[in-house]
Amino acid sequence: MKIKVSWWVLVVLFLTLFGRSGYARTGDGGSTQGQGGYQVGDAVSAFRLKNTDGNMVSLSDFASSKGVIVVFTSNHCPFAKAYEDRIIALNGKFAGQGYPVIAINPSDPGTHQDDTFEKMKERSTAKHYGYPYLVDDTQQVARKFGAGRTPQVFVLQKSGTQFVVRYMGMIDDNPQDASGVTKLYVDEAVTNLAGGKPVVTTITKPVGCAIKWKNQ
Repeated sequence: MKIKVSWWVLVVLFLTLFGRSGYARTGDGGSTQGQGGYQVGDAVSAFRLKNTDGNMVSLSDFASSKGVIVVFTSNHCPFAKAYEDRIIALNGKFAGQGYPVIAINPSDPGTHQDDTFEKMKERSTAKHYGYPYLVDDTQQVARKFGAGRTPQVFVLQKSGTQFVVRYMGMIDDNPQDASGVTKLYVDEAVTNLAGGKPVVTTITKPVGCAIKWKNQ
């Protein structure tokens, strides 16, 4: 346990000293999302991206779902890696309740080689994701959502023919230690929605690796 805590202390220290490396810091005052972006209550535009199985996946493919859990994530980010099993668990818990996970990788493979499409396929297969892992190679979907970090979550609820944002932010309140989590933001949001109740906490500040935009 000491080794695990020490490793995360070093990570946090590194991020504090070298904030420009692309990693988020809590309360750093910087932008946590791309230009523009959806707000809670907004309807999401349709998107269509390539999955790691080679097929194209559209938001409209989930028309029969009650909603979806959109997670912007990546292969290289230590925060995304720390949350990987928790994302898998969210899909395992909520897909059957009508809220499956859609994972999207907007990371520039020119900046991080671990985020190439081939590496995405390898990771999805090795971890048996059980949900789509889509490549946002133009980063346009991430920009529309206003995503700025990996991981960053948007819980969408089906309303008529549209998907509406009901929660946006972090998965829970403890990136470094799943056993130390006290606030299950996404879990609580989806549980409420599935039970016909409103989401209590609708926005939290995502903590993770900053998305490197290709035109910057």
